[in-house]
Amino acid sequence: MAVARPARQTLPVLVSSPHSGRSYEVGFLASSRLDSHAIRRSEDAHVDRLIAGVPALGAPTVQALFPRAWIDVNREPSELDPSMFDGPLARPVRRDSARVRAGLGIIPRVVSGGMEIYAGSLPAREAERRIATAYVPYHDTLASLLDATLGLFGSACLIDCHSMPSSCRGGGGRTPDVVLGDRFGSSCAPGVSLATAGALESLGAVVHRNDPYPGGHITRRYGRPGQGVHALQIEINRGLYLDEASLETTAGLESAARLVEAAVLAVSGALEGEAAAVEAASGR
Repeated sequence: MAVARPARQTLPVLVSSPHSGRSYEVGFLASSRLDSHAIRRSEDAHVDRLIAGVPALGAPTVQALFPRAWIDVNREPSELDPSMFDGPLARPVRRDSARVRAGLGIIPRVVSGGMEIYAGSLPAREAERRIATAYVPYHDTLASLLDATLGLFGSACLIDCHSMPSSCRGGGGRTPDVVLGDRFGSSCAPGVSLATAGALESLGAVVHRNDPYPGGHITRRYGRPGQGVHALQIEINRGLYLDEASLETTAGLESAARLVEAAVLAVSGALEGEAAAVEAASGR
């Protein structure tokens, strides 16, 4: 995990990239039936580069260095498939989870496209090792930085950054450039996500809200708009900045990064506007 902090935090925002990690353990690769390129199919490749300019704006970032195929921090800890392991697991599991049934639990069984990761079963202790060494520290860091941001500004927003396939379609068959997920208003005040959508549309982006990605575990876990803590998921169309076959960036990387930075500034402005409105209403 990597944390990048501004010299001084001036925005009530924290930006995370949970799925762009590409540091693959030798033992993990040895246990996989996939080659070194196929194993990367689940990466939100180079989203870490899309958020690299955020600290210069005045907000911290958190990036997972471990790959999503090894452990997915955007899942609940109970979303484990016991059939993947050679013995009983040390924690309760949610067998009814649709993500687990699809092979996409906290320890994924498949990469994107349904390709099986492992040649055999995993030691049961491996699940707890990955959770203890990667999942728990990642979430502890998010929680600590959000609490610190809330203490500094009186409100805070976690922007959780992802990428989506260029084949993604939303309602009406339209291809979005950006999808903003606020769990249909439950993880982030609608005014914040609407202001963000407007800022991105002013740059020419096609923006959808909650269609087809309303937000995942991270958005749901941290979004408490009634308590001044918001969480907004952002999905960037990979076709804007990435060759999806080679996973190499294209000339569009800088423009896509500007969309992320515009979203950060729009969220910050919306939170400041909400705070000013509350203060005015209270007669202060």
